[in-house]
Amino acid sequence: MEINFEYPNVSASDRLEAYAKEKLKNLDVKYNFLINADVYFKKENTTSDKTGAICGIRIHGNGVTFFAEASKDNFENAVLEVIKELEPQLKKKKSKLASH
Repeated sequence: MEINFEYPNVSASDRLEAYAKEKLKNLDVKYNFLINADVYFKKENTTSDKTGAICGIRIHGNGVTFFAEASKDNFENAVLEVIKELEPQLKKKKSKLASH
């Protein structure tokens, strides 16, 4: 799966990209219909210490697009939350593909 990264108003980070790639690789292994992913990281000023680091992931696969976004205290936690939100979407699509 090809992965593209965007950093609106945030400095690019090789460590963060490696972390996101590792998590997305796990999805790619489980769901073989994935083609590419667009990942973005951005900061938002919030009144809470538990939000503000936003990660959004859009995955394209088999004619369908999956999307999730999360705002957490840091980007690593935001990536984990987005992966958790994407899992049920991908699982549902895989079960539909298997039934055909």
